Amino acid sequence: MHDKKQSFLGGMRVGAGLAAAGFVLAITFGATAREQGWSAVAAIVASILIFSGSAQFALLTALAGSSGLVPAFAAAMLINARFLPMGLAVGPSLSGGRFRRALQGQAVVDGSWVAAHLGGGRFDRWKMFGATIVQWPAWVAGTVVGVVAAPSMDLVKALGLDVVFPAFFLALLLDELRSARSALIAALLGGAVAAALLWWVPAGVALVGATIGALVGLRSRVPSAADEPEEARA
Repeated sequence: MHDKKQSFLGGMRVGAGLAAAGFVLAITFGATAREQGWSAVAAIVASILIFSGSAQFALLTALAGSSGLVPAFAAAMLINARFLPMGLAVGPSLSGGRFRRALQGQAVVDGSWVAAHLGGGRFDRWKMFGATIVQWPAWVAGTVVGVVAAPSMDLVKALGLDVVFPAFFLALLLDELRSARSALIAALLGGAVAAALLWWVPAGVALVGATIGALVGLRSRVPSAADEPEEARA
């Protein structure tokens, strides 16, 4: 029990920093949503249920491009699809039956997932719980501030809040590009497809089309004998 408590508290400490950044990002989301004509209730409910900055901003961007609800939701769903392999990876570290494990899986968010990773496919679920439990209310609270205060776009730009969104995606992209050469190829391919499609289709459709770059990730590399550890070759 002591170890669980320590892990949970450690996760909360990690999550506090993520929550602070998420709070600012959520203010930007709320303000932008109101600027685009969303109701306060719609924006807040979106943050409560979706709880994903990347997916929610993708939804905003697609709808702002007048691409319609279907491409907009498709873009958001494709971005959130990353949680499927993340959930499968953390699954063995969860406990209980299917319902309990599914409930625990709701704590799988980017920062918490990374913080809980122990290596070797193992995760500290209590640390993940602690990291997520402080981020969700901060995200919802930031959205409330954004939609209620509804700061003007001039104020958002003056405070630098308008760069939080692109900086958020840039940070995710740079981190991914360092992981593998295929990530760079996928990013370049996706960007090229999106740029080309923008000549003929709305932004939301172009965003969905850019996901063709992810096909690069389907290529599997078969390890050669030289890649195998010495113990396996012995």
